[in-house]
Amino acid sequence: MASLFEVDIAKLRGVGEKRAKLFCKLGAPTVGDLLRLYPRDYVDWTSPLPIGEAPLGETAVVRGEITEGPSETRARGGLLLCRATAWDGEDEVRLTFFNNRFISQMLRPGETYLFRGKLTQSGGRWAMASPAFVAQAKAPGLEPVYPATQGLSSRQVAAAVQAALKLLPENMRDSLPQALREKHALCHLGYALERIHRPRDQEELAVARRRLVFEEFLILQLGLMQIKSGRKEENLHRASGQYPEDFARLLPFRLTGAQQRAIAEGVKDMAGSSPMNRLVQGDVGSGKTAVAAALCWVAAKSGWQAALMAPTEILAAQHYQSLSALLEPAGLRCALLTGGLTPKEHRAVQAAIAAGEVDLAIGTHALISQKVSFRDLGLVITDEQHRFGVNQRAALAQKGASPHLLVMSATPIPRTLALMAYGDLDISVLDELPPGRQPVETYLIGPDKRERAFQYVRKRLEEGRQAYLICPLITEGETAMMSLDQYEALVRGAFPGVPIEVLHGKMKPAQKDRAMEAFAQGEARLLVATTVVEVGVDVPNAAVMIIENAERYGLSQLHQLRGRIGRGEHKSACILIADNDSPETLERLRLFKSTSDGFAIADADLKLRGPGDFFGQRQHGLPPLKIAGMWMDMDLLREAQKCARRVFYSGALEGEEYRSLRAETRRLFEKTGGTRLAL
Repeated sequence: MASLFEVDIAKLRGVGEKRAKLFCKLGAPTVGDLLRLYPRDYVDWTSPLPIGEAPLGETAVVRGEITEGPSETRARGGLLLCRATAWDGEDEVRLTFFNNRFISQMLRPGETYLFRGKLTQSGGRWAMASPAFVAQAKAPGLEPVYPATQGLSSRQVAAAVQAALKLLPENMRDSLPQALREKHALCHLGYALERIHRPRDQEELAVARRRLVFEEFLILQLGLMQIKSGRKEENLHRASGQYPEDFARLLPFRLTGAQQRAIAEGVKDMAGSSPMNRLVQGDVGSGKTAVAAALCWVAAKSGWQAALMAPTEILAAQHYQSLSALLEPAGLRCALLTGGLTPKEHRAVQAAIAAGEVDLAIGTHALISQKVSFRDLGLVITDEQHRFGVNQRAALAQKGASPHLLVMSATPIPRTLALMAYGDLDISVLDELPPGRQPVETYLIGPDKRERAFQYVRKRLEEGRQAYLICPLITEGETAMMSLDQYEALVRGAFPGVPIEVLHGKMKPAQKDRAMEAFAQGEARLLVATTVVEVGVDVPNAAVMIIENAERYGLSQLHQLRGRIGRGEHKSACILIADNDSPETLERLRLFKSTSDGFAIADADLKLRGPGDFFGQRQHGLPPLKIAGMWMDMDLLREAQKCARRVFYSGALEGEEYRSLRAETRRLFEKTGGTRLAL
């Protein structure tokens, strides 16, 4: 199997150099990758319904014998219509095809076919427009539907997959040892690949899918365990392990129980035999920065330096302002290093860091520049972790001798999912909000009530407050939604004379920072923006947010956006404007409206939308899942996690029978994550 993964897709029969580029766009540069390009769906031809029992308006498969036609006519404008009637013994359906001159040759009177399409009813008669069809005698069972791209259809991908399957050796080596397969009731890899692409029925598909899902989870977990164990080197920066009571007394507020617990867990890690590798995960406003500050205090009092990396200059500047105000009176020396400094300022800060004259360096990606060196970096912190990949995280850590690592995420993630995405880290959860956080009232309205929402904003502006106005689309597209330009014009017309800034993802970093800074300083009263403000600075005076086309967002993203307000002493309101009144959409948005618990929202989002909304293509530098589903395969995930722990920690993975599994794990991580594994 290993050699098959190396065969260039261009060499596969029927592909060639030109089409190979299209397969590469689908993530299949080799024949092996093509075999792992699993169908995204299947057309089930195995259970056709009687015409009278098929659900109206939904895609269904029905059976019928051609009793009339096919006959061709020309409609106004030259449109070619081909009509036929099919009968199943009790009911008949009228079939209509548009501009297809081959239908009359493909459908034969007296023969029985399976038709797949949406059934409608008019004047008491069943009808189906442009259905897919196949002769009953040649029905394919379950027909795979593949991802496609411009110039490459699902059927062309299917043809290439069939050619690739022919290259599989009869006695191919399985990456999973036989004993492991038997223990977990898994089929052989050859059977799984054959039947995931050519299942004859649902049972075969289930057997094949179970094997491939389990293997995917197992490989990912083994890779994460290898990364984690690779960091279990000797702790060269061992702290005393004492809870920093002196730090707690510095604070103008009382730490929550969750914050105290996270600090204690971090301090215990820093006193252990190997460096800390910990994720602090907390809801918006849960106080992650105070936890980071406490551990920076511990690092400085132990004689080492700390570094905190944030994704944007303005967020880095905010951290610098708050942390320096808190820590410098206690003797800690803080410095800010971002791309916005002048060359002279850069050199001065870099020199101070290298000389050990800085206890805490706060900055952006500028911290991982080759020109930056630390005298003794003992603690590395990355904020808004999902904005950084594994390699960026590692680049900062490499500036010290096995420093402790703390990563922070404001995206609440269900624990099982967090263990999957951050399997190389221990996890602390901040599940309490500090006292004083203002509850945010959430309202759901239609576009016809937009002017009333604007009137509410005007009232709050008169009171001295500020507001966010969120629009999902930057430029005009094929949808009927307003673009950001159109929305900006609407807002400027509705709020004449009010200072307004605009912010979106296609702006240059310096432009973004200027716009956000103007809003943060109160120079702009309204910020018209896309979801780029999902992670942003703290603006306590912003007390209103309007989110246009709220149905376009996942619940977790809406929660992140809503977290931008309610940060000060002022009563705050989030107004959702939804242009879709389907029952499913309204149910989802009402659920969001009813709770401010980020973890409850995350669980609901996982059930409703799957894990893509949490990670999508942002897999933190880790390999993406190709077939497994976090929610639907939760039981299999737990089983694979237990198996991975047993295999890894027993030392069995080092045995000869696991050689192929080691190779698969190494190949997957190095290819998609850029992470080298010592396997």
